[in-house]
Amino acid sequence: MKKTILDSACPMDCPDHCSLTVEIQDGRVARLGGSRRNPVTAGFICSKIRHFADHLLAPERIRTPLVRIDGGKKGEAAFRETSWEEALDLVEARMRAVIERHGGEAILPFHYGGSNGLLSEGAADRALFDRLGATRIHDTLCAAPTTTAMRALYGKMPSVAYDDFVHADLIVVWGANPHASHIHLVPYLKEAQRRGARLIVVDPRRTKAAKAADLHLAVRPGTDLALALAVARELFESGRADRAFLEEWSVGAEEFERRASMWSIERAASECGLDPGDIARFIDAYAEAETALIRCGWGLERNRNGGSAAAAILALPAVAGKFGRRGGGYALSSSSATAVRHRFAVEDSGARTINMNRLGRALVEFDAPPIELLFVYNANPLATVTRQEAVRRGLERDDLFTVVHEQVMTDTARYADVVLPATTFLEHHELSVGYGSISLQYAPPAIAPVGEARPNYELFAELGRRIGVIEEDASVPAMVERALDADQIRAINADSIAFPTDGAHPVQFLDTFPRTSDRKVHLAGPDIDALTPDGLYRFRDDPATEAYPLAMISPATQRTISSSLGELHRELVPVGIHPEDAHVRGIEDGTPVRIHNELGEVRTLARLDPDLRPGVVFLPKGLWSHNTQSGTTANSLCPDDEADLGLGACFNDARVEVEAC
Repeated sequence: MKKTILDSACPMDCPDHCSLTVEIQDGRVARLGGSRRNPVTAGFICSKIRHFADHLLAPERIRTPLVRIDGGKKGEAAFRETSWEEALDLVEARMRAVIERHGGEAILPFHYGGSNGLLSEGAADRALFDRLGATRIHDTLCAAPTTTAMRALYGKMPSVAYDDFVHADLIVVWGANPHASHIHLVPYLKEAQRRGARLIVVDPRRTKAAKAADLHLAVRPGTDLALALAVARELFESGRADRAFLEEWSVGAEEFERRASMWSIERAASECGLDPGDIARFIDAYAEAETALIRCGWGLERNRNGGSAAAAILALPAVAGKFGRRGGGYALSSSSATAVRHRFAVEDSGARTINMNRLGRALVEFDAPPIELLFVYNANPLATVTRQEAVRRGLERDDLFTVVHEQVMTDTARYADVVLPATTFLEHHELSVGYGSISLQYAPPAIAPVGEARPNYELFAELGRRIGVIEEDASVPAMVERALDADQIRAINADSIAFPTDGAHPVQFLDTFPRTSDRKVHLAGPDIDALTPDGLYRFRDDPATEAYPLAMISPATQRTISSSLGELHRELVPVGIHPEDAHVRGIEDGTPVRIHNELGEVRTLARLDPDLRPGVVFLPKGLWSHNTQSGTTANSLCPDDEADLGLGACFNDARVEVEAC
């Protein structure tokens, strides 16, 4: 039995950006493991990627192009196999017809982070659709409010590196669950605690990190802004703000102080559902720590106040003067630490842009022009977008021609007119950049494509050539050469990995500074206020009503990466509910329940979960229709409202009732 060990890298939507080893036996993937090429990976990987070989050959794997049969109902996966030639002829003909009838804006490419690769996302696909004048999308399902806040305050300043967490003597994990979504941070948290660091966790659930923490603040969903502003106010009023730092390095500090002044500890405690004493202990610990670090996660942004919350949290290191020491400051995203260029020349087509969070509205309501062709790739919107039933109604339209380029038969693909088989990252060339781990990695194909699968970059380059909008060289070497500089190319040719020339361990305000126009922190001001309808740091009240009093959250879990790999998990997933909330509703562990609001309902079983705060229910994100009795998921209950900054999705603003059924 012939065995080969190859190097690879994981481009999935996760901060860790692991370097991998792939064991090949007789042309098949026998095992995936972690390597030490990227030091953060440290030789181990998550269970999701460790079992990725199951995804490669899953029964749901799409191996040939598929076309919906005559009379086949959308949603029933009523397809026949066909050739690539016939499938591309159908797609090309429909694209040309739609453009002739309505122009390019009647085409909507829908894509996201199914694979965060530089070759399979934002490359030939962007060239094709931008040059056709297709409708564009705002990427808002995740990280839009936090990214907008970070860039407004600090520009694209890199974050504290994972392995520098051990130098902190206080770590605040705020709105993040590293055990589920970035496990390579966990060893550094443990090592920091072993060295004497204190850990504070802000999360509505008592996660594994919270159970290991010195202090857990179980805030009500959507109230992180109130807590952060109360911390800032107390730092200012108690004389523990670093006014010398603010004078030298900030803009808008006085205005930020004025806005924070409205939030006393007592007011924030009432709004957040916290003990005022716990907030005071948090403030004392943060103020007194010589080297304090805030890990700002993405959970805190998934609500109406998400952008302002992120901005207020990211302001705290500046207010308290926690920069300039290794392990101090904040950690969010470091994708900007690695510079890459466009793989194809791009121009602003002037086409309209829609919020991907409002896909259902776009498909059902747009009429100037209507969306007549939907092209889905790197995404599974029926499982990931808010107002799920509106999205479903749009996909059911007989006059909508839907193309899905996908690896497995997802909930979305079942509604397609044409399904095209896609490769995984183990079957094509890929470049990827980490946004937690600071690195650039190249991964060659480890195995031949399964069936007739093709990578995105080949598909879109071929369509572009057919239609006449892509003429430049779309080969992998050409795209790599256009994307990277000479030093990066030499590094990946030598070891398949490159690190920034100025190092992978930036110390904020020592060797990396705000990438704003004046290299200062912008805490408040008219430019920032212009980014949000109501002005930054304005608290919007809880949307709960008497009919729908429970806050539903839908965070990541250890099962899937958003909805990716969902075909491997077919079990019924229960809704978590606190025992107190269950008792008053006559619900016991395992009771069939109906979770509902004005947008829809989900039927599943109840699981009593004392790790939730009362008033909060938990149904994970990324579920597929087979995971509930009703075939609907948490997103059927989530409004398509926009957060206060970055147009972000408000998943955690879903307010529901739960009843036994």
